[in-house]
Formats: sequence, structure tokens, C-alpha cells
Amino acid sequence: MNTAIIILAAGSSSRMGQSKQLLKIGDDSLLVRAIRVARKSGDHPTIVVLGAEEKKHRQEIGPLEVEVVSNPIWKNGIGGSLKAGLKHTSMKFPKTESVIIMVCDQPLVTADHLKKIITKHEETHKPIIASQYAGIAGVPALFSNAIFQEIASLADDQGAKKIIQEHLSETALVDFPQGAIDLDTPEEYRTFIKKSK
Repeated sequence: MNTAIIILAAGSSSRMGQSKQLLKIGDDSLLVRAIRVARKSGDHPTIVVLGAEEKKHRQEIGPLEVEVVSNPIWKNGIGGSLKAGLKHTSMKFPKTESVIIMVCDQPLVTADHLKKIITKHEETHKPIIASQYAGIAGVPALFSNAIFQEIASLADDQGAKKIIQEHLSETALVDFPQGAIDLDTPEEYRTFIKKSK
């Protein structure tokens, strides 16, 4: 199955007060870590959508094997980045049958979890496979090409969760309790680093 991975990394990290994409977890920044996880999950095209502080983030990515997409309207919301990533994927990799949407501020996402999502899709043939944590169905999540048109029609300020909510009966879930940990504020980052030691 031809699956691409789209990493949404265009936000300005306003609550963090600095680019969280560049925050270090061990030796890697959150952005590089997300790319390494995606690349390690299999031979999938990996697309990174950038917006705020794009120049810095391109330098951070450096020679890593990814497609970088610029979203000039990133301020309008995550839906714009999602659509920009999907549009690039569909044009550059027209045989793509499904995409996994992930973000870079969930530091405990692993390549194994992404593989479980793909396996669940192959087993169930459900058009959406979402991660389950903290009582919600969210990202990382896989969307088959049957859903691509709906993603392309999203409002700029709406994200993948809206589509998942509208298709819960067609969604299979993969448990991922660690997905509840995302880093939005300096306090969350400090707490995570302290617990990681």
C-alpha cells in the first residue's frame, strides 16, 4: 500500500513563546525527531509543511530526506497546512493510497506506532485509522484516498479531528495513551524533560 506521511510543522508556537519545532528532546529537535520517526516507519514519502520561521526550520531539516512544503497562509490555521501537504502529496506522488497525518509536538510518537496504524488499515480496510488517547480519537491518524476530497474541502481553521469526528463509525482506533502528551507551553516542556531524565 502506498502511504505517505505528512508532518504538520507550520505553527508559530505562540503559547510556547519560541519555536517548539526547535526544542530539543535528547540530541534532536522536535522537528528532526518527528522526521526520523516517520522515516524509520517504512519506505514512505515524508512531507513536512512549514510556515512560521520557515527559514530556521529548513536549516534545521538540512539534508534529511523529506519533501518540504511552504504554507504562506499558515496563520489561517492548521487546515491550510493539512491541505497544502495533501495537495503536494497528490501531485508529487499520484499513486498515494493513504496519508498519515502527524504533528511534531507529540514527543512520544514512535515508528512502531505508525506501523501499527498502517497494519490496522490493512486489516480492517477502514478509511480512517486514528490514535486513541485521553478519551479522544486524534493524530497520528491515517486517511485513505476515499477521504482526500473532504480534507481538500476543510476550512483553514479546521483540522483532522473534525473529519475523524464526522466519520467515527468508519474509524478504527489504535491505543496510544502517550499521545495525550503534547508540548504547548514552557511548563509542559520542562515537566517532560524532567520526567525523561
